[in-house]
Amino acid sequence: MTEQELLQKADAFIDANINQIVQDIKTIVDIPSVKSAPQPGAPFGTEIRRALTAALGIAERMGFHTVNCDDYLGYAELEGERSEYIGTIAHLDVVPAGNGWHTDPYDMTVVNGYLMGRGVIDNKGPLILTYYMAAFFRDLGAKLPYSLRMMAGCDEESGMEDVKYYIAHNPQPVFLFTPDSEFPLCNGEKGHLDGNFTSRRFENGVIAAFTGGFATNAVPDAATVLLRCDASRCPAAERITVTATDEGTRIDAVGVGGHASHAEGTVNAIGVLADYLLEHDLVTPEERDYLTVVSLLCRDHLGRSLGVDCDDGIFPPLSIIGGTMRMEDGVMKQSFDSRYPTNITGTQLAEKLAAVAHRYGVEVTDVSESVPFYIEADKPEIQACLNAYNDIRGLNGKPFTMGGGTYARHFQNAISFGTEIPAEPLPDFVGKIHTANEGIGIERLKMSLKVYILALYRLMQIDFTGDAS
Repeated sequence: MTEQELLQKADAFIDANINQIVQDIKTIVDIPSVKSAPQPGAPFGTEIRRALTAALGIAERMGFHTVNCDDYLGYAELEGERSEYIGTIAHLDVVPAGNGWHTDPYDMTVVNGYLMGRGVIDNKGPLILTYYMAAFFRDLGAKLPYSLRMMAGCDEESGMEDVKYYIAHNPQPVFLFTPDSEFPLCNGEKGHLDGNFTSRRFENGVIAAFTGGFATNAVPDAATVLLRCDASRCPAAERITVTATDEGTRIDAVGVGGHASHAEGTVNAIGVLADYLLEHDLVTPEERDYLTVVSLLCRDHLGRSLGVDCDDGIFPPLSIIGGTMRMEDGVMKQSFDSRYPTNITGTQLAEKLAAVAHRYGVEVTDVSESVPFYIEADKPEIQACLNAYNDIRGLNGKPFTMGGGTYARHFQNAISFGTEIPAEPLPDFVGKIHTANEGIGIERLKMSLKVYILALYRLMQIDFTGDAS
C-alpha cells in the first residue's frame, strides 16, 4: 500500500468514526479525575481510578487486550510481529477546573465545533485518539512489525509516580510519544524544580487565612485573604474586592491564569494580593517579610526579581511561578514551580532561592527536581514524526524544546507530539490547557489522528532492534 492509499483510507476511517471518538472523549472528560487522597485500589484517588476503569473499558469495547498495572496506570495493546513495542502515553488525571467557565467543565459539550471540558486537550482527548490510531491499523488486517501499547497514565500532573511504577515493572518501549504537547514535536524539556516558601509560625498575626490557586503548576487567577482588621483600613484597588464579614475583612484578588510553562501574559492573583497588603501596610512586620518573598516570586515569571534568571540558548529561558498558597496553624506555604535550562542545576537554583528567602526569615522546603532531557532531532524516529506532521499540513515546522514537563522525560527514547498549536488562534470562547474553558476543535482532532496514523506507519518501518531480519 502506498502512503497516498493509506491516507485515503485514514480519511475515510476518521470520518466514519469521529462521532464515536467525540462520545468516547466525553465519557472520560465527564469524570472529575483530580488527584485526591489514596484509597485501597486507588493510589491517586477514587475519581482517577474511575477514569482509568472507563478508559480501559473503552479500549476493551474496541477489541483491545487491556492491562491494569496495579491501578497506577493501564494500557491497551495491539500485538505485532515482535514483542518489542512502540508506545504512546496520555494521562487521565487533570488539574482542578478553577474559575471562569462558561460550560460545566465535567459535562463535556460541543460548542461551534469545539469540545469544551477539563481534559479535552490535556490529555483525555489525545488518549482516545491513540486508541483509534491503533484501531485503524488493526482494521487493515495485517500485523504491525512491532507491538503497539497505548498507555493511560494517572499521575502526570502531580509527580508522575505512575510511570515510575510502570518502568520499574515493564520493559521500555523501543520508542514512545506522548500526545501531550504541541506540534510539530518537542525533543527536549527543561529541568523542573518545585517546592515551597514556608513561613515561620505567625503568633498574633493580622492574617487569619490566605488561600490561592488550585495547582502548583498553574498561575492562579484568584486568591483570598481574611484579615483581623476593620474594612475601613482597606482602600479600593484594581483587581481587589474588599468585603466586611463577621470573621474580619475578606479581600479577594483576581488575576489572569495560565500554565507554569507558558506564563507570558499571566497575572498572578496571589502576587496581586501580596502587593496590596504590602502597599497599604496591613500586616505585621513578620508577615511583611514573608509576603515580600511571595511578591518577588509572583512579580516576574523569568525569575529576575529573585535573581535566578538565566538562558542557555538551547532551551527557553528559566521560568518560575507561584502556584498555590495555603495557611495552616499560622504557617503559610507558597508553592513555586521553576523550569530551568542547562546552564544552572537544580541544586544551584535551590540554593539561590534559599539565599533570597533566608534574608527575610523564610525557609525553602519540600523541594523536588527532575533534570532536563534532550534527544537529537536527526534520529530516524524523530524525523518520522516531524515529517508526518509537516507532510499532512504542508509546513516546514522544526522540533522545539520547552519548559513543560511530560511523561517523555521518563523514557529512554521518547518525545512529546501534539496536539496543541499555539500559533493558530482559538475563538474567544475557547481556553487553553490549565485555564477555564479548555477546548479543542473537532477539525484539530481529525487532523491530529491523521498525523498519528502516518507517523506510526513510518515508525513501524524503522529498525529499532538492530536485527535486519
